[in-house]
Amino acid sequence: MSKTKRVRISNERLNCYGTRVLTAGINVEQYNRNPILLYMHERGQVIGLVRDLKVEGEEVTGELVFDEATELSQRCKKQWEFGSLRMVSINIDILETSDDPRLLVQGQTAPTITKSKLNEVSLVDIGANDDAIVLHKDGVRLTLGKGAADVLPPLHNNKSKKQKTMDQEKLALELGLPKDADEAAISAAVAKLKAKDAESESLRKECDTLRAARIETLVNAAVAEKKIGEDKKQQFLELGKKLGAEDLKATFDAMSPQVKLSSIVGNQGGAPAGGNAEYKKFSEVPEEELKKLREENPAQYKKLYKAEYGVDCDI
Repeated sequence: MSKTKRVRISNERLNCYGTRVLTAGINVEQYNRNPILLYMHERGQVIGLVRDLKVEGEEVTGELVFDEATELSQRCKKQWEFGSLRMVSINIDILETSDDPRLLVQGQTAPTITKSKLNEVSLVDIGANDDAIVLHKDGVRLTLGKGAADVLPPLHNNKSKKQKTMDQEKLALELGLPKDADEAAISAAVAKLKAKDAESESLRKECDTLRAARIETLVNAAVAEKKIGEDKKQQFLELGKKLGAEDLKATFDAMSPQVKLSSIVGNQGGAPAGGNAEYKKFSEVPEEELKKLREENPAQYKKLYKAEYGVDCDI
């Protein structure tokens, strides 16, 4: 095996996409498990591997080792040693970007790539062509000059001074400020608006809590007054959420308490005892008859219950 040459694989200089890849943010852990060397970023065109990959300072370097298992690998090795092929290129997934001005350099037009994952390294012919640098973000491959803005949007501060002024005037007017308001006034207005939104959200939650408490009080009162059974409490709580406290109160006000047998003297001209009695209202059924009616005539029981309370009864 001939002596290999160490090559610069990546650095933090401005690249042909108008962005920079921060070396400290490149994750090479997975690549080191499979340090593949391709030709021109083409899957299936394996020509060797990268040995002794190092991340030092602002540079990633390594030594190219050609496997010579194919005619392509043999040819690439000869051209690499001769010097007619002398450049490599990385293929990375973009994980995070930043518009932070402290990370920008002169001429930069896209956000800085602060975190990335190294997928593969390729031997390439011309370092500035469309295949020289390959970027992926969210599963989308970025090719130089073809849809670059879809993956790496232009910097916000890359607008012209005139455009910035127009945007600022528009924002100021939308906030109810004079169109010549400065950034400090706009920031203060935005902060005030956010505070109002937070206050409104807090009031909404407080109102929801009070409404729920009011509904629960009404339902508990109806249970205590024998207008509904304890087993129907949850059902009426849910009904209260749909109707609201006032409508729920009106529903309970229209109900009559369940009549106890002890309050009926001589049947007071009521319906005759026995399972065949016909009742017009649920509240008119004596307690001793309710069980019989429920067991012997569940259809009539449900009908009277719904007519009295306005909701279905589960037996």
